[in-house]
Formats: sequence, structure tokens, C-alpha cells
Amino acid sequence: MKYFEVFFTFFRLGLTSFGGPVAHLSYFHDEFVKKKKWINEHAYADLVALCQFLPGPASSQVGMAIGLNRAGIIGAIVAWIGFTIPSAIILILFGLGMTHLNLNAHQGWLHGLKVVAVSVVAQAVYNMGKKLCPDKERISIALFSSVIVLFFNSAFIQILVLVLAGIFGAYFFKETKELPHIPMESGVKKKTGASFLIIFLVILILLPVFRSVFHYQAINLFDSFYRVGSLVFGGGHVVLPLIQSEVVPTGWVSKDLFMAGYGLAQAIPGPLFAFSAYIGAVSNLYPNGWLGGILCLVAAFLPAFLLIVGILPFWERLRSFPRIRQSMLGINASVVGILLAALYHPVWTSAVFSAKDFALASVGFLLLERWKLASWIVVLLTVLISFLIY
Repeated sequence: MKYFEVFFTFFRLGLTSFGGPVAHLSYFHDEFVKKKKWINEHAYADLVALCQFLPGPASSQVGMAIGLNRAGIIGAIVAWIGFTIPSAIILILFGLGMTHLNLNAHQGWLHGLKVVAVSVVAQAVYNMGKKLCPDKERISIALFSSVIVLFFNSAFIQILVLVLAGIFGAYFFKETKELPHIPMESGVKKKTGASFLIIFLVILILLPVFRSVFHYQAINLFDSFYRVGSLVFGGGHVVLPLIQSEVVPTGWVSKDLFMAGYGLAQAIPGPLFAFSAYIGAVSNLYPNGWLGGILCLVAAFLPAFLLIVGILPFWERLRSFPRIRQSMLGINASVVGILLAALYHPVWTSAVFSAKDFALASVGFLLLERWKLASWIVVLLTVLISFLIY
């Protein structure tokens, strides 16, 4: 069945996708565009661009959309479960037994995971750049976008850059013949999509009301994490400090506990939003443990699910218009530039500190790009080499 195929494919990615949101998009590109061909190059780029506009975890939303395209709404759910459950279980177990683990004793191979993320993201940017920036105009858009995002790094600036690139594409790419449109068959009707968007807004509005009327910690937790998932732009690296502002000042989680989980969340595979499961597990107030972890995990990802299922039916219709397709050429080039900026910061700047790091990242890129090894094999090889050189 397609459901099992979707689940086990995303489960494997959830076990091996190290490196944060940008690296996840690279793994997805390799798996679903190049290998399985569940989605074509331009439809994938359009989808990535759409998720850059939406609040929540962009890579997880892309995964949900691919699952939706493959096996309907249930496919979107099992894609999320498969991709998220490995990191969520690791973080909950770590929260329950963190006093027995010394992260300082494992810095070598953990650093190796950060280095291999450089290889994975570099390969994705290289391949997407070749296909989405084939001429000097789109190369210029990509480089200009990269420079702007590096100098003025904020979620608002990223959205502004994408909008400007779309306007440029709509008015200056009229003569191009490269305007492919292969529909993504989500199977979701517009009425259903509108219902999901209404549910998203109703929950967002009513949760603070319930929180003020019913003084239950479960409602407090759900409201805090649903609001973070609904209003944060920029993906996982942005959500971590926002979660801190919700849970540390309130006394739900101590600063030391928060920082211990913060470090681990950046070194394990899967989405950084799964950090919410750790917070629920170590919360000082009930519900905590497994129940609290699952509650916070669902609350953090539920907005992303409701938004992507709600918007995709309308997005597919918009993509069919010639002017929109022209604008997407500019937006896709801008996405390449934003990914290039992310390759430098935070991926490169958090991993490459020495000649050893650079050499290891270069070898990883060679194995991925020229030897065509699977990304999970390169990750395992990098971990093994890390034990020797660090």
C-alpha cells in the first residue's frame, strides 16, 4: 500500500536526515525528485518556495505535501509521523534520562554530523542551481538574494526577497519557453482546503480564550506550542529561541535543562521542531513525560499540517496561470540564493573550523555528487571517519 511506502520512506529519512531544515530539503530532493520521481524538479522548487512563505517548519511542510501528493491526507499524516518520530523518541528519552548521558564525551562524532551536513546542502544547492538558474538573469537573482539574506538575516527579509524575485520574474521572463507545469495531484478539493484553513484560524483564536478560562497546564502547553508553530517564520533554527521565551520565564523548564536539549536537538536527525517533544517531557508540571512530549509535539506541528493541506488546492490552481509560472522562475532562482546563504550560515559556520573539517566536507561532496553514493551511506562513513580524526 502507498501508506506503508510513504511511511517507511520518510521513516528512513527521519533516521538519516542530519543537518537541519536546509539539509532536509536536500535529502528530499535526492529521494523524491531524483530517485523515486514522485515529484518533478520544478514542482518541487515551487513547493519549497511556497513553504518558505508559510509559518512553521518548511522542510516538514514540504514532506507533508509530498505525502499528500502521493497518498492523500492520510499520506501527509504518515509522512509527518515517519519523518518526525525518530527524533521525537530520541529527545523524549534523552529528557527522561539525560542525567546518565555526557554529551561532552561524544563531541567528535556529533561534530562529524554537522560537517556532513555541509556536503549534503552543498550538493543540493549545486544541483538545484544548475537546473533552476540556467541563465545569467536567474544566476544574478540567486546571488543577489543570497547577499541580501546574509547581510539582513530575518524571516521578513527572506519573504521580501522572494516577493521581489517573483515580481521580477513575472515581468522580465515573458519570452522564456521554460515554463513547465506538471500538476501535483493532492486530491484535496478547494472546499476541503478552505475548511482546513478555517480550522487553523479557529484553533488559533480559541486557544487563548480557553487558556484564560480553564486553568489547566495541558491547555497552556498546547496553546504555547500551537502559537509558536502558527506564527514563526524561518523554520527550526528560529523556533528554538521562541520556545525558550515561552517555557523558561514561566518556570516550566529550567534554563540548564533547556540548553542541554537545545544542543542535542541540533545534532540528531529529523526536524528541529521535534524539540517540542523534549520540552513536554521535561516540564516541571503535569502533563510531562511521554504524555507531555506527545502533546507538545502535536501542538507544534498541527498548524503546519492544517496550512499546507488548506493552501495546496488553491496553490495548484495559481501555478497553472502563465504569469504565475513566470514569477515562479524568479522565485525559484531566489530560493537557490536563500539556500546558498543558508549553506554558509548556519551550516558552514557551525561546522567548518579547520582544514580537517574542510577536507571531510569536500570528500563527502565528492562521494555524493560524483560517486553517487546514497546520503545515508555518506553520513555513516563520515561518523566512522570522525572517530579517527577528531
